[in-house]
Amino acid sequence: MRRYSLALALVLIAALMPAAMAQDLHKTYTIGSGGFIRIQNVSGDIKITGYAGTAIVVNATVDGPDRQLLVIEDLSTAKGVELHVKYPEHSNTHASANFDVLVPTMIDYNFGINSVSGSIEVAGVRGRSNFNSVSGGITATGIIGTANANSVSGNVEVEMPRLEGAGDMKFSSVSGNVIVTAPGAMGADIEMSTLSGALETNFPIEVKALGFGPGRSARGTVGTRADYNLHLSTISGKVSLTAK
Repeated sequence: MRRYSLALALVLIAALMPAAMAQDLHKTYTIGSGGFIRIQNVSGDIKITGYAGTAIVVNATVDGPDRQLLVIEDLSTAKGVELHVKYPEHSNTHASANFDVLVPTMIDYNFGINSVSGSIEVAGVRGRSNFNSVSGGITATGIIGTANANSVSGNVEVEMPRLEGAGDMKFSSVSGNVIVTAPGAMGADIEMSTLSGALETNFPIEVKALGFGPGRSARGTVGTRADYNLHLSTISGKVSLTAK
């Protein structure tokens, strides 16, 4: 009897293991310049790193006791990578997805990276970048092109050694610091504000106290031609714009 019970248990384990392991995603994509990379995550961290390769490599792992209920939906096409994390409706699911993505450094992409609860960490990519998190910090270094980074609850730190293209760039947090490093020779209209916290910049723009409360703001134009509009703001935290 025990022999049959053990055999049945082994069969059940073997049957369940593929279902549990099937939720992870390990794929490689070849997308040309101007294509998009979009990730919609609910819970978990997203890390994107530029590397000296030609393909986009995605490794996503699902953790938690309810990991078998979470699905990473792949909606990618020849024009770009699109991944959505899906949870069962009306279910208190205890699981999260963590993304580790390698992106060719020398290819321009349009990034749309969004997380509800989790950090976003990006390094060494180029193109048009949009990073958004509801609860979690955003750190982006070595960004070439233009960028937007916004968090409701978390710090936003962005370092851009070179700007390319033109347009508006917004960096904001409701509760957290906003720290941006940009090229000193850029031409831009700049607006900065904080309601509760310090405001710092070494660009030649005027910094002044708000007419109410302890907040501070700064506004001005730098360079001979304003190719960019930079908006930096937070409700509670420090705002800093430094020339690189």
